[in-house]
Amino acid sequence: MISKTQIDKRIKNKRNPIVVKTIVLAKKNGLLDLAKKLSAPGSKYTKINLDGLNSVEGDKIMVIGKVLGEGDIERKIKISAIGFSESAKEKLKKAGCEIKTIEDEINKNKKLEGVKVI
Repeated sequence: MISKTQIDKRIKNKRNPIVVKTIVLAKKNGLLDLAKKLSAPGSKYTKINLDGLNSVEGDKIMVIGKVLGEGDIERKIKISAIGFSESAKEKLKKAGCEIKTIEDEINKNKKLEGVKVI
């Protein structure tokens, strides 16, 4: 487990204001594991293609990183991530998926109930 103080120290190294705001929101809502993953170096973030999302269980998925457009999505999901490639956004919208930022997901679902974090 990581402490709130350690997360605060990690935030100082972040340059993206959206990521910083999301980390602060996660920490405020008691989601320390999420805040820890978000405050990690960017090289630790996940990059996942759409065909990789097909194998993830659940219909609410949160990606700590970027969703890339390689492959096709074969089902409707609700997905939140730090970023999406343009081709991934187009394919997800075409498949009828709901796309959000992590911040929006935390604001809507404070305890992230039913959300699979990858």
